[in-house]
Amino acid sequence: MAKLKCNDYGFECDFVAEGEMESVIEDFRNHTDEEHGIDYSKEAIMQFLLRKQGM
Repeated sequence: MAKLKCNDYGFECDFVAEGEMESVIEDFRNHTDEEHGIDYSKEAIMQFLLRKQGM
């Protein structure tokens, strides 16, 4: 199970993507693009997830 929270990445935003890794990546990418105007690559989101697991 993967989880990313927008406010962990400097946004004043309550959005949370949680679930299977592929859906979290897509949900987070879509949200940041539509709401914050940032188009993260799939690879960048994967790095976010890998860094969180290492914590």
